[in-house]
Amino acid sequence: MKDSYKTILSPTEEILFKERSSKFYATAFPFTDESQLADYIQPLRNKYQKANHHCYAWKLGPGDDNYRSNDDGEPSHSAGDPILSQINAYEMSDVLVVVTRIFGGTKLGVGGLIQAYREAAKQALDQADVVMRVITGTVHIFFEYPQMSQVMRFIDENNYTIKEQRLTINCEIDISVPLSKVEEIVVELNKMYPITAKS
Repeated sequence: MKDSYKTILSPTEEILFKERSSKFYATAFPFTDESQLADYIQPLRNKYQKANHHCYAWKLGPGDDNYRSNDDGEPSHSAGDPILSQINAYEMSDVLVVVTRIFGGTKLGVGGLIQAYREAAKQALDQADVVMRVITGTVHIFFEYPQMSQVMRFIDENNYTIKEQRLTINCEIDISVPLSKVEEIVVELNKMYPITAKS
């Protein structure tokens, strides 16, 4: 199970890649909701009204099973897939890359298109501000006031984040931890009797 993946903080500056008079404008966007795709594509259609194609690929989440690519009228698999291949090569997710093509009068052929779309996407991702996104789960800790210092030391030493705490007659704290370590941490805390924990 993966605890983290790479994504980008903000849209990249639009890059221009030229291949035999055709112009390829490429931009990478942070992307978390497939239903909002049109909000990214339509402004490019408005900006480049002479463009023949607005090809794209996106990938969401930590796994490798939530992605799409679109050739937007280019020969099958000649545009969207090469863009997606670059997203995968950079091991990124929660990202959308759009490459807009303005035809320059010279046909590139399928091989030429694949190379051009791949290179345009690569140049867009090259300039992205990349960050690691951590996938977390929650552990609920139950204890009494005498164990407060022990619990807080455990949290501090492991750099876990407190999400919520309820300090009444007894104490409860919810902490955010790497997803793959949830059960391990629950077991470790439950060894610290009378502290108890659950996921």
